[in-house]
Amino acid sequence: MERRLAQMEERLNQCEQNTVSTTQKTYDLSSEVRGYLSSLSVLRSEVKSQVESLSVRVDRMERELEYLENKIPTQTDIEMEDALLEQQIKAAELDQLKKKAKLKVENDCSTALNQIQSLKIVKKAGDTYGSWFKDPWGRSDKVYLLSGIRNNTLLEYVSLQSFTERTTNPPPKVVQLPAHWQGTGHVVYDGFLYYHKADTPNQILKVELLNATVVDSTLLPGAGRLPVYSLNSYTYLDLAVDELGLWVIHADPEYGGNLVITKLDKGTLAVEYTWDTQCRSRDAEAAFLICGTLYVVYNTRYGGRSTIQCLYDIHDTIHSDESPVMFFPKRYTSHSSIHYHPGEKQLYAWDDGYQTIYKVETGRNDQIRLGTTAITEERR
Repeated sequence: MERRLAQMEERLNQCEQNTVSTTQKTYDLSSEVRGYLSSLSVLRSEVKSQVESLSVRVDRMERELEYLENKIPTQTDIEMEDALLEQQIKAAELDQLKKKAKLKVENDCSTALNQIQSLKIVKKAGDTYGSWFKDPWGRSDKVYLLSGIRNNTLLEYVSLQSFTERTTNPPPKVVQLPAHWQGTGHVVYDGFLYYHKADTPNQILKVELLNATVVDSTLLPGAGRLPVYSLNSYTYLDLAVDELGLWVIHADPEYGGNLVITKLDKGTLAVEYTWDTQCRSRDAEAAFLICGTLYVVYNTRYGGRSTIQCLYDIHDTIHSDESPVMFFPKRYTSHSSIHYHPGEKQLYAWDDGYQTIYKVETGRNDQIRLGTTAITEERR
């Protein structure tokens, strides 16, 4: 009996231990379930909040769709607006054509370049690159010199003879400009200096030389993204003057890098018309205009004899493919600028640091064209 009682006590102790272990496991499981229930409650709150937010957004989207349905025009209205836009585009194109025709009629000019006859080396002054010229308006004898590709000092000489003298008498007038220029494409026209303002892609300043003040400026649309001439990479806007007035020459990357000429009103700097040309800027060093015809001067990057290989006539009376190549008088260097003087029929060139004058021979367009035709027939 005592052994059996001892065995029963041992079994009871074992049962008690198992009961305690089971109770502890049950408590632990209960705690874990309570933690899960708490997390589930938090997740249920978040889901409820997101559902409510989504419901608000859906309601807002429905209201916006309803608003757009009321605002979007019908297909008929869209067709009418397209027709109106097309009509406005045609009207604008017609207006541009009328302006172009008006420019041709009002500025009828029949002079064309025949050949470059001779050169005269006037002086060597200033930097390797620069620009010099006269004012073609009126009968001014003054000579203007702008040395370098970036500066703000202009020298004004009373005459060409005064400029050529070793000891200039009287000394040149020094004009401090209100802003630096960039490149060599400047001109003086009717007492005003027009130039490309430095550190700007396409801003042109008009400066009165009497008091060196800016009287007007403009931004030329589409210009200043490429150098005008690949052999003169510092010039992005090249201004020019001919018998028709003030021009700007620049290169357009959207037109294959070819040259573009723009006619400006010298008083307001407003754009009168723009022509896209077939003349390339690659291997070009300079250009000038005579009676609305652009003549582009080409060379090599090592320097050589300059030639005119491409021209563009806004009047469409002479064509580049019908004109022979024109050579400059033998001088194997390069030009950083060439400016045409309509009254003197001369080119003022900056030739590797030398100030040079070229005498040109001009004739009527019809005579040039007949001469070209004869040359072509003779070659055939």
